[in-house]
Amino acid sequence: MKSRLACLAAALLFFQTLAAQYRTALPGYRYEFPHDHFSHPDFQTEWWYYTGNLRSSDGHRFGFELTFFRQAVSRDAAKTGAWEVKDLYVAHLALSDLDGGTFYHAERSNRAGPGIAGTSESQGRIWNGNWQILWDGNEQKLLAVDQRFQLHLTLRSEKPPVLQGENGVSQKAEGAGQASHYISLTRLTTSGSIELGGKKYDVNGTSWMDHEFFTHQLAPDQTGWDWMSLQLADNTELMLFRIRHADRSIDAYSAGTYIDAQGRTTHLRASDFVLQPLGERWKSRVTGAVYPVQWQIAIPRLGIELEAKSPLESQELTGKTKFMPNYWEGAIVLNGKRNTKPIDGVGYLEMTGYDRPVQLAPGG
Repeated sequence: MKSRLACLAAALLFFQTLAAQYRTALPGYRYEFPHDHFSHPDFQTEWWYYTGNLRSSDGHRFGFELTFFRQAVSRDAAKTGAWEVKDLYVAHLALSDLDGGTFYHAERSNRAGPGIAGTSESQGRIWNGNWQILWDGNEQKLLAVDQRFQLHLTLRSEKPPVLQGENGVSQKAEGAGQASHYISLTRLTTSGSIELGGKKYDVNGTSWMDHEFFTHQLAPDQTGWDWMSLQLADNTELMLFRIRHADRSIDAYSAGTYIDAQGRTTHLRASDFVLQPLGERWKSRVTGAVYPVQWQIAIPRLGIELEAKSPLESQELTGKTKFMPNYWEGAIVLNGKRNTKPIDGVGYLEMTGYDRPVQLAPGG
């Protein structure tokens, strides 16, 4: 036990010392596209999250997730060889067979090496092995091959990039730099194919992309977060997150964004919305975590009241990489009303810190 604690303390000290060598997310950052869709090596941590709800021509429903993480582990300028490790690249892949009742997920970790993993603005590419995103103007190609299934998708953005937060930062805790630079593509029209169980499904639907880069993470008393991306049938979207404290209270830096049909944004503070678990829970046999899989959502100033529920309760990702938390991330369906008119939609829900506290910043 003592040796394990000593190793943990040494690792924490190493990452804290390393963090001092990187930039922090501060107000006034000037975004430039397409440059900011790619890597920011001056920041210690970065990720690209792709999630979506798809339906085949015969009505079969799927959800998917493809996520790329870059975690800096060295800034030693003397390390110049192809196999030297300056960044660790981790990727998560998941397929939710919503009507088949099965959740598939996989993880891989790589160094950049001679082209094994990385990001390239000149190539318009983000990849880890044969999982990749390839940009072509306003369109992206997503390819992910697993032994059990394959994704071949084309994603086309219908709205301009959304800059989450205020003044160029998404603040997560008190203090300068306790934040991320956070970009979303909230309405990606998606088409392509899914191969599963020897069958090919031609699919269509919508996807969402989140891209965050930062150095400092959650405050010590912040143990996890609940995050949602919501795509409503009237061509509007919502991003909402709430950060939880160890005493189960909700942090004042919880926030969100409303995106109207034309792509205009409205920042939402914690006091502007309700994001509340309802009665239904699912317990993981792997981690023992108990996740709320039914939620109430309300934004009074917009006249929006929704209930979110997942068609598949078992959508937990458990990983091998020590600095990555276990988390639940899965497809949800939405039903409710805007003012007096019924409205529905789809989305994705992410929940962390239900088995143990995490030290990362929230975001899809």
